[in-house]
This record gives sequence, structure tokens and C-alpha cells, in this order.
Amino acid sequence: MKSPICDMLGCDFPLLAFSHCRDVVAAVSNAGGFGVLGAVGHTPETLDIELSWIDDQVKGKPYGVDLIVPTSLDSKEEALAVEELEQRIPPEHTAYVCSLLAQYGIPTDDLYVDRPRTGVGDNYRAKGARLVLDAAFCHPIRLVANALGVPPPFMLDRARREGVPVAALTGAREHAIKHAEAGVDILVVAGTEAGGHCGEVSTLVLIPEVLEAIRPYGEIPVLGAGGIATGRQMAAVMAMGAHGVWTGSVWLTTVEAETAPAVKEKYLSASSRQTVRSRSRTGKYTRQLRSPWTDAWHAEDAPEPLPMPLQQLVSGPPLRKIAQLAETGHPGAKQLTTYFVGQAVGLMNQVRPVRQVVYDFMEDFVNAAERLQAFVDED
Repeated sequence: MKSPICDMLGCDFPLLAFSHCRDVVAAVSNAGGFGVLGAVGHTPETLDIELSWIDDQVKGKPYGVDLIVPTSLDSKEEALAVEELEQRIPPEHTAYVCSLLAQYGIPTDDLYVDRPRTGVGDNYRAKGARLVLDAAFCHPIRLVANALGVPPPFMLDRARREGVPVAALTGAREHAIKHAEAGVDILVVAGTEAGGHCGEVSTLVLIPEVLEAIRPYGEIPVLGAGGIATGRQMAAVMAMGAHGVWTGSVWLTTVEAETAPAVKEKYLSASSRQTVRSRSRTGKYTRQLRSPWTDAWHAEDAPEPLPMPLQQLVSGPPLRKIAQLAETGHPGAKQLTTYFVGQAVGLMNQVRPVRQVVYDFMEDFVNAAERLQAFVDED
């Protein structure tokens, strides 16, 4: 396709696929799109293993990595000691979680037995992210993306030395301007429909708003994101001026995805109205599947979620236990279990191989483009 994204990244079709699953990343790149592996949860050693596997699978086809180095973070400069972490977690937060789980028949005696480890949130900070980035650049990655906040100077500088473009996700006009001023190469403009961390403005409004705002900064390629699960949606955002799309949720119900079966089952039957923006998981607003867990954190008597990464110390142990029990068929856990997903979940009604999803995008995009062309063709 004639898109600056294809020229910049070396892919055939400007469909970028974010996933924590290496199988999805490799399959998208092999089908002509561009896979992006979520790296924030990895150590340098585990990331090296994952990227080595991807290298073997894609045989030179392009892919990238995505990190999270947020602009705002509790104790941004350095990780807190275990004792300091424990002091920053109010007992009412853990008590609230234990009470909720007990209502659904889930034992909580062992929920917070393990003490927080030293270095919590290191990958959100320069110290840990630099090491992860070093590991990534031992491989032929073609893109580095920062998913939350302006890419820090160390990320931009290192990528420039390596000749690799840097992308940044933005959910607001003012954030897009900050990204442009910092010198990002690609803007991922993500509307509130998106899964994971997202803002409040819809994709349909945000993309033209951002394009107008960044005009003084020159030609910065833009990827549309947020609620996109079909080629016709891809054509729509490109008709507004985007140069391709960034997708995430649509890959969660593919054959290759590592999505927990209990969650995947929920996705397949959910409507687009069954998602919610909540701070209950990470401390920042993320869109996820609505469940009694998310409802409880929006109740009047709920404690205020803690800043990132402290809220993850509150939510991590119970959500892991809920997910494990849900896979055993535990009825209470099956109700509570939830995960990140965007409003496109209402369009994710069947399990398909990744390659088929990419090809369906291509076919649907072409059909939509032809429909648009028909409106301007002269008789």
C-alpha cells in the first residue's frame, strides 16, 4: 500500500498489532502486517528469549516492541524498598479486596502473604526500561513504542542511534502536541474505545483533532486506534487522514492468543457496552471487561485506587487468583474474572487464526475503499 507507515516500517499493509503473545506478533508480521510485542512485563533475559523466537519465525519480516514509561508515576525516580511499599498501601484497600472475594466464595487467607518484591515498577522507570531496551536492540526490531506518556529522552536518543522510529500513544490533543514537540516519529491516536490505557475522547473526534493540532510540526505519520476490529473501520480512520491503524483487542480472540479460556469465552459473548474505564487494575484508567470486580471499585464505599504502580500491588494477587480459579470452573471466579479489552469486543464473535484476521482486514478495507470511491466517481 502507498502509506508512509509501510515505507517507514517495511510492512506490506499498515495494520499494526499490539500483543503480549509472541505467536500473534509473528503471525501478523508473516501475513503482511506489523506485530508489536508488549515488553513491559519482561526482564531483559525473558525478552531476549521471546524476540529470538520471533526472529526465527518471521525470517526478516518486520516487528517492533512496546514499553510503558509513563510521564507520571508514584516514586518515578527509583523503586521503593519493600518496607516503603507496604507503608504506602492502606490496609483498607486490601481489606476491601478480601471482602469482595469472600462474597464470591474465594478464600483470601493466602492473598497477600507474599511480600512485595524490591524493584516493583522498575520497567516503568528509566533504570529498568533502559535494560529492556538494550535487550530489544540486540534484535532487528523496526519500531519502539511508548504506550503511556511522552517517550523519555533516553528512548528517543537510543532509537535514533539505531535508526529505528519511535511511536507514542496519545489519547488527547494536548498530549499529541507534547509528543510532537519531543520529536516522535509516529503518533498512535487512540480513542476512548480502546482497550488498556485510554482517554475520554472518541476515535472519530480525536483523530481529526490531533491531525489539526500537529500540523505546525510537519508531516508526522498517524495511526488510528481505539475500537478498530475491521477493515472498514481502518478505511474510515484513513479517510480522516490516518496512515494506518494500531490494533490490540481484536487479537485476543484469535487461535494463537494466550487469552485465558474463561476470559475468551466472555469476550466472544460480550457486547460493546460490556466494557468500562476503571483505575482498579493499574491505578490509571484502563478499559477492560466489566465484571463484579470493576463494579465494586466504582461503588460509593470503594477506596480510591492508588497511583501506578501501587494499585497493581493491590489488584495483582487477587486478579491472578481469580483467573486461576476461573479456569477450574469456580463459579464466583468466573463472574469476577476480567481483562483488558476495548469496545470492539462486540465485533469479536468468533475464534479465527491470526492470518485470517489480517486477510479479512485487507478484503474489508478494499471493499470499503471501493464504496468510498463510488461516491466520487463521475458518471
